[in-house]
Amino acid sequence: MKSHVSTSEKFQSVFVALAALAGLGAGLFPPVGEAAGHLVLPALMLMLTAVFAQVDVGQVREAGSAGRVVVTSLVLNFVFTPLLAWALGAGLLGHSPDLRIGLLLLLVTPCTDWYLVFTGLARGHMGVAAAVLPVNLVLQLLLLPVYVLLLGGEAAMVDAGTLLEAVLLVLLVPLLLAVVLRGVARRWKGTDWRDTVLIPRVAGAVLPLLYTAVLAMFAWQARTVLSHFGELAALLPPLLLFFVVAPLVAVLAARLLRLPADQRVTLTMTTVARNSPTALAIAVAAFPDRPLIAVALVVGPLLELPVLALLSQLVRVRPEESSIRH
Repeated sequence: MKSHVSTSEKFQSVFVALAALAGLGAGLFPPVGEAAGHLVLPALMLMLTAVFAQVDVGQVREAGSAGRVVVTSLVLNFVFTPLLAWALGAGLLGHSPDLRIGLLLLLVTPCTDWYLVFTGLARGHMGVAAAVLPVNLVLQLLLLPVYVLLLGGEAAMVDAGTLLEAVLLVLLVPLLLAVVLRGVARRWKGTDWRDTVLIPRVAGAVLPLLYTAVLAMFAWQARTVLSHFGELAALLPPLLLFFVVAPLVAVLAARLLRLPADQRVTLTMTTVARNSPTALAIAVAAFPDRPLIAVALVVGPLLELPVLALLSQLVRVRPEESSIRH
Protein backbone atom coordinates (compact mmCIF):
# COMPACT_ATOMS: atom_id res chain seq x y z
CA MET A 1 0.00 0.00 0.00
CA LYS A 2 1.43 3.34 -0.97
CA SER A 3 2.43 5.71 1.80
CA HIS A 4 4.33 8.40 -0.12
CA VAL A 5 2.92 11.41 -1.91
CA SER A 6 3.85 12.08 -5.53
CA THR A 7 4.17 15.61 -6.89
CA SER A 8 0.83 15.23 -8.63
CA GLU A 9 -0.84 14.13 -5.39
CA LYS A 10 0.87 16.83 -3.34
CA PHE A 11 -0.42 19.57 -5.63
CA GLN A 12 -3.76 17.96 -6.45
CA SER A 13 -5.73 21.00 -5.27
CA VAL A 14 -3.66 23.27 -7.52
CA PHE A 15 -4.13 21.01 -10.54
CA VAL A 16 -7.88 20.72 -9.91
CA ALA A 17 -8.11 24.51 -9.76
CA LEU A 18 -6.07 24.87 -12.97
CA ALA A 19 -8.26 22.30 -14.74
CA ALA A 20 -11.36 24.20 -13.62
CA LEU A 21 -9.95 27.52 -14.87
CA ALA A 22 -8.91 25.98 -18.19
CA GLY A 23 -12.39 24.51 -18.55
CA LEU A 24 -14.02 27.88 -17.84
CA GLY A 25 -11.92 29.50 -20.55
CA ALA A 26 -12.60 26.78 -23.10
CA GLY A 27 -16.30 26.70 -22.26
CA LEU A 28 -16.79 30.28 -23.40
CA PHE A 29 -16.67 28.90 -26.95
CA PRO A 30 -20.06 27.15 -27.45
CA PRO A 31 -18.88 24.20 -29.61
CA VAL A 32 -16.25 23.27 -27.01
CA GLY A 33 -18.69 23.40 -24.11
CA GLU A 34 -21.26 21.24 -25.85
CA ALA A 35 -18.70 18.60 -26.83
CA ALA A 36 -17.14 18.58 -23.35
CA GLY A 37 -20.46 17.60 -21.80
CA HIS A 38 -20.19 14.16 -23.38
CA LEU A 39 -16.82 13.49 -21.73
CA VAL A 40 -17.68 14.12 -18.08
CA LEU A 41 -19.46 10.91 -17.07
CA PRO A 42 -17.22 8.49 -19.07
CA ALA A 43 -14.09 10.09 -17.56
CA LEU A 44 -15.50 9.81 -14.04
CA MET A 45 -16.53 6.18 -14.51
CA LEU A 46 -13.10 5.24 -15.88
CA MET A 47 -11.52 7.04 -12.93
CA LEU A 48 -13.70 5.14 -10.43
CA THR A 49 -12.81 1.86 -12.12
CA ALA A 50 -9.15 2.72 -11.59
CA VAL A 51 -9.80 3.62 -7.94
CA PHE A 52 -11.79 0.45 -7.24
CA ALA A 53 -9.17 -1.73 -8.94
CA GLN A 54 -6.76 -0.80 -6.15
CA VAL A 55 -9.10 -2.21 -3.48
CA ASP A 56 -8.30 -5.66 -2.16
CA VAL A 57 -11.40 -6.94 -0.37
CA GLY A 58 -9.23 -9.52 1.35
CA GLN A 59 -7.76 -6.70 3.41
CA VAL A 60 -10.91 -6.66 5.51
CA ARG A 61 -9.44 -9.46 7.63
CA GLU A 62 -7.06 -6.86 9.07
CA ALA A 63 -10.06 -5.38 10.88
CA GLY A 64 -10.10 -8.28 13.33
CA SER A 65 -7.10 -6.88 15.17
CA ALA A 66 -8.70 -3.47 15.71
CA GLY A 67 -12.44 -3.92 16.02
CA ARG A 68 -12.96 -0.81 18.12
CA VAL A 69 -11.42 1.59 15.62
CA VAL A 70 -13.34 0.02 12.73
CA VAL A 71 -16.70 0.22 14.54
CA THR A 72 -15.99 3.78 15.68
CA SER A 73 -15.05 4.76 12.14
CA LEU A 74 -18.32 3.38 10.79
CA VAL A 75 -20.35 5.25 13.43
CA LEU A 76 -18.56 8.53 12.70
CA ASN A 77 -18.76 8.16 8.92
CA PHE A 78 -22.28 6.80 8.55
CA VAL A 79 -24.16 8.27 11.53
CA PHE A 80 -22.40 11.36 12.87
CA THR A 81 -21.18 12.84 9.57
CA PRO A 82 -24.51 12.61 7.69
CA LEU A 83 -26.24 14.35 10.60
CA LEU A 84 -23.52 17.01 10.69
CA ALA A 85 -23.84 17.48 6.92
CA TRP A 86 -27.60 17.93 7.23
CA ALA A 87 -27.18 20.46 10.06
CA LEU A 88 -24.55 22.48 8.17
CA GLY A 89 -26.64 22.52 5.02
CA ALA A 90 -29.87 23.46 6.77
CA GLY A 91 -28.18 26.11 8.91
CA LEU A 92 -25.91 27.78 6.35
CA LEU A 93 -27.24 26.90 2.88
CA GLY A 94 -30.99 27.07 3.35
CA HIS A 95 -31.22 29.58 0.51
CA SER A 96 -29.73 27.21 -2.09
CA PRO A 97 -31.14 23.68 -2.43
CA ASP A 98 -28.55 22.74 -5.06
CA LEU A 99 -25.65 23.70 -2.80
CA ARG A 100 -27.24 21.78 0.08
CA ILE A 101 -27.42 18.61 -2.03
CA GLY A 102 -23.87 19.15 -3.25
CA LEU A 103 -22.61 19.50 0.33
CA LEU A 104 -24.59 16.44 1.42
CA LEU A 105 -23.27 14.28 -1.43
CA LEU A 106 -19.71 15.29 -0.62
CA LEU A 107 -19.83 14.78 3.14
CA VAL A 108 -21.72 11.45 3.26
CA THR A 109 -19.19 9.67 1.02
CA PRO A 110 -16.08 8.68 3.04
CA CYS A 111 -12.85 8.43 1.08
CA THR A 112 -11.80 5.11 -0.47
CA ASP A 113 -8.34 6.10 -1.63
CA TRP A 114 -6.47 9.27 -0.69
CA TYR A 115 -6.75 8.89 3.07
CA LEU A 116 -4.35 5.94 2.79
CA VAL A 117 -1.62 8.28 1.57
CA PHE A 118 -2.05 10.70 4.45
CA THR A 119 -2.46 7.89 6.97
CA GLY A 120 0.92 6.61 5.86
CA LEU A 121 2.46 10.09 6.11
CA ALA A 122 1.18 10.41 9.67
CA ARG A 123 2.48 6.90 10.55
CA GLY A 124 -1.00 5.52 11.15
CA HIS A 125 -2.03 1.86 11.16
CA MET A 126 -2.08 0.99 7.43
CA GLY A 127 -3.60 -2.47 7.95
CA VAL A 128 -6.65 -1.04 9.68
CA ALA A 129 -6.86 1.80 7.14
CA ALA A 130 -6.90 -0.73 4.30
CA ALA A 131 -9.49 -2.86 6.10
CA VAL A 132 -11.87 0.08 6.48
CA LEU A 133 -11.65 0.91 2.77
CA PRO A 134 -13.82 -1.86 1.25
CA VAL A 135 -16.35 -1.51 4.09
CA ASN A 136 -16.65 2.23 3.37
CA LEU A 137 -17.08 1.49 -0.32
CA VAL A 138 -19.90 -1.02 0.12
CA LEU A 139 -21.78 1.00 2.74
CA GLN A 140 -21.70 4.25 0.79
CA LEU A 141 -22.96 2.41 -2.28
CA LEU A 142 -25.92 1.11 -0.26
CA LEU A 143 -26.62 4.16 1.90
CA LEU A 144 -26.01 7.15 -0.37
CA PRO A 145 -29.49 7.05 -1.95
CA VAL A 146 -31.00 6.75 1.54
CA TYR A 147 -29.12 9.81 2.79
CA VAL A 148 -30.10 11.93 -0.20
CA LEU A 149 -33.77 11.01 0.02
CA LEU A 150 -34.06 11.24 3.83
CA LEU A 151 -31.74 14.17 4.59
CA GLY A 152 -32.06 16.05 1.31
CA GLY A 153 -35.76 16.66 1.84
CA GLU A 154 -37.42 18.93 -0.68
CA ALA A 155 -34.00 20.07 -1.89
CA ALA A 156 -33.36 16.63 -3.39
CA MET A 157 -36.36 16.69 -5.74
CA VAL A 158 -35.42 13.36 -7.30
CA ASP A 159 -37.32 10.08 -7.22
CA ALA A 160 -35.80 7.00 -5.63
CA GLY A 161 -35.68 5.09 -8.91
CA THR A 162 -33.63 7.76 -10.70
CA LEU A 163 -31.21 8.00 -7.80
CA LEU A 164 -30.84 4.23 -7.55
CA GLU A 165 -30.17 3.98 -11.30
CA ALA A 166 -27.46 6.63 -10.97
CA VAL A 167 -25.79 4.83 -8.08
CA LEU A 168 -25.88 1.50 -9.90
CA LEU A 169 -24.47 3.06 -13.08
CA VAL A 170 -21.77 5.15 -11.47
CA LEU A 171 -20.66 2.85 -8.66
CA LEU A 172 -21.67 -0.70 -9.47
CA VAL A 173 -20.51 -0.76 -13.10
CA PRO A 174 -16.98 0.53 -12.30
CA LEU A 175 -16.84 -1.81 -9.31
CA LEU A 176 -17.67 -4.84 -11.46
CA LEU A 177 -15.17 -3.74 -14.12
CA ALA A 178 -12.50 -3.40 -11.44
CA VAL A 179 -13.23 -6.87 -10.05
CA VAL A 180 -13.01 -8.35 -13.56
CA LEU A 181 -9.77 -6.48 -14.23
CA ARG A 182 -8.16 -7.77 -11.04
CA GLY A 183 -9.36 -11.32 -11.69
CA VAL A 184 -8.21 -11.43 -15.31
CA ALA A 185 -4.83 -9.93 -14.40
CA ARG A 186 -4.31 -12.51 -11.66
CA ARG A 187 -5.17 -15.43 -13.93
CA TRP A 188 -3.18 -14.09 -16.89
CA LYS A 189 -0.02 -12.78 -15.25
CA GLY A 190 -0.27 -13.77 -11.59
CA THR A 191 -0.82 -11.90 -8.33
CA ASP A 192 2.68 -10.41 -8.14
CA TRP A 193 2.47 -8.86 -11.62
CA ARG A 194 -1.00 -7.53 -10.89
CA ASP A 195 0.04 -5.87 -7.63
CA THR A 196 3.47 -4.57 -8.69
CA VAL A 197 2.90 -3.66 -12.34
CA LEU A 198 -0.79 -3.30 -13.22
CA ILE A 199 -2.15 -1.66 -10.07
CA PRO A 200 0.52 1.10 -9.95
CA ARG A 201 -0.22 1.91 -13.60
CA VAL A 202 -3.95 1.95 -12.92
CA ALA A 203 -3.39 4.15 -9.87
CA GLY A 204 -1.39 6.56 -12.01
CA ALA A 205 -4.39 7.08 -14.29
CA VAL A 206 -6.70 8.29 -11.50
CA LEU A 207 -5.56 11.91 -11.27
CA PRO A 208 -5.32 12.55 -15.05
CA LEU A 209 -8.87 11.22 -15.41
CA LEU A 210 -10.06 13.41 -12.54
CA TYR A 211 -8.48 16.51 -14.10
CA THR A 212 -10.03 15.60 -17.46
CA ALA A 213 -13.47 15.27 -15.88
CA VAL A 214 -13.13 18.58 -14.01
CA LEU A 215 -11.93 20.42 -17.13
CA ALA A 216 -14.75 18.95 -19.22
CA MET A 217 -17.38 19.72 -16.59
CA PHE A 218 -16.33 23.36 -16.21
CA ALA A 219 -16.17 23.76 -19.98
CA TRP A 220 -19.63 22.23 -20.22
CA GLN A 221 -21.07 24.46 -17.48
CA ALA A 222 -18.90 27.56 -17.84
CA ARG A 223 -21.84 29.95 -18.03
CA THR A 224 -23.54 28.31 -15.04
CA VAL A 225 -20.40 28.69 -12.93
CA LEU A 226 -19.86 32.32 -13.87
CA SER A 227 -23.48 33.24 -13.20
CA HIS A 228 -23.49 31.51 -9.78
CA PHE A 229 -19.96 32.35 -8.62
CA GLY A 230 -21.23 34.21 -5.55
CA GLU A 231 -23.35 31.24 -4.50
CA LEU A 232 -20.37 28.88 -4.70
CA ALA A 233 -18.51 31.07 -2.21
CA ALA A 234 -21.29 30.29 0.29
CA LEU A 235 -19.97 26.71 0.45
CA LEU A 236 -16.77 27.80 2.19
CA PRO A 237 -18.20 28.34 5.73
CA PRO A 238 -19.91 24.91 6.04
CA LEU A 239 -16.90 23.13 4.52
CA LEU A 240 -14.48 24.88 6.86
CA LEU A 241 -16.69 24.01 9.83
CA PHE A 242 -16.74 20.37 8.79
CA PHE A 243 -12.95 20.23 8.46
CA VAL A 244 -12.63 21.65 11.98
CA VAL A 245 -15.36 19.65 13.73
CA ALA A 246 -14.72 16.23 12.13
CA PRO A 247 -11.06 15.83 13.20
CA LEU A 248 -11.79 17.16 16.69
CA VAL A 249 -14.59 14.61 17.16
CA ALA A 250 -12.40 11.79 15.81
CA VAL A 251 -9.50 12.67 18.13
CA LEU A 252 -11.86 12.94 21.11
CA ALA A 253 -13.42 9.55 20.32
CA ALA A 254 -9.95 7.99 19.99
CA ARG A 255 -8.91 9.38 23.37
CA LEU A 256 -12.09 8.20 25.06
CA LEU A 257 -11.50 4.71 23.67
CA ARG A 258 -7.78 4.91 24.58
CA LEU A 259 -6.78 3.79 21.11
CA PRO A 260 -3.08 3.29 20.32
CA ALA A 261 -1.45 6.24 18.60
CA ASP A 262 -1.36 4.66 15.13
CA GLN A 263 -5.02 3.66 15.30
CA ARG A 264 -5.91 7.18 16.48
CA VAL A 265 -4.30 8.56 13.33
CA THR A 266 -6.17 6.09 11.12
CA LEU A 267 -9.51 6.97 12.73
CA THR A 268 -8.88 10.69 12.23
CA MET A 269 -7.94 10.37 8.57
CA THR A 270 -10.84 8.13 7.58
CA THR A 271 -13.26 10.47 9.37
CA VAL A 272 -12.03 13.63 7.65
CA ALA A 273 -11.24 12.49 4.07
CA ARG A 274 -14.15 12.59 1.62
CA ASN A 275 -14.80 10.80 -1.68
CA SER A 276 -15.43 13.80 -3.93
CA PRO A 277 -14.91 11.94 -7.26
CA THR A 278 -17.62 9.41 -6.41
CA ALA A 279 -19.98 12.15 -5.23
CA LEU A 280 -19.26 14.10 -8.42
CA ALA A 281 -20.09 11.11 -10.61
CA ILE A 282 -23.36 10.54 -8.74
CA ALA A 283 -24.30 14.21 -9.10
CA VAL A 284 -23.68 14.21 -12.86
CA ALA A 285 -25.76 11.04 -13.35
CA ALA A 286 -28.62 11.72 -10.90
CA PHE A 287 -29.04 15.47 -11.37
CA PRO A 288 -28.20 16.18 -15.05
CA ASP A 289 -30.46 19.24 -15.14
CA ARG A 290 -28.98 20.79 -11.96
CA PRO A 291 -25.33 21.42 -12.85
CA LEU A 292 -24.69 23.63 -9.82
CA ILE A 293 -24.75 20.48 -7.65
CA ALA A 294 -21.86 18.96 -9.59
CA VAL A 295 -19.95 22.24 -9.77
CA ALA A 296 -20.25 22.61 -5.99
CA LEU A 297 -18.53 19.27 -5.49
CA VAL A 298 -15.30 20.55 -7.03
CA VAL A 299 -14.93 23.14 -4.26
CA GLY A 300 -14.50 20.36 -1.68
CA PRO A 301 -11.11 19.00 -2.82
CA LEU A 302 -9.70 22.53 -3.03
CA LEU A 303 -10.01 22.67 0.75
CA GLU A 304 -9.75 18.99 1.60
CA LEU A 305 -6.27 18.24 0.27
CA PRO A 306 -4.52 21.10 2.13
CA VAL A 307 -6.46 20.19 5.28
CA LEU A 308 -5.37 16.54 5.08
CA ALA A 309 -1.76 17.56 4.48
CA LEU A 310 -1.80 19.81 7.55
CA LEU A 311 -3.68 17.26 9.63
CA SER A 312 -1.18 14.51 8.79
CA GLN A 313 1.50 16.65 10.46
CA LEU A 314 -0.61 17.63 13.47
CA VAL A 315 -1.64 14.07 14.43
CA ARG A 316 1.54 12.32 13.28
CA VAL A 317 2.72 9.49 15.54
CA ARG A 318 5.87 10.51 17.39
CA PRO A 319 8.84 8.09 17.44
CA GLU A 320 8.36 7.35 21.13
CA GLU A 321 4.69 6.45 20.51
CA SER A 322 5.33 4.16 17.54
CA SER A 323 6.70 1.39 19.74
CA ILE A 324 3.74 1.40 22.11
CA ARG A 325 1.09 -1.31 21.56
CA HIS A 326 -1.96 -1.89 23.72
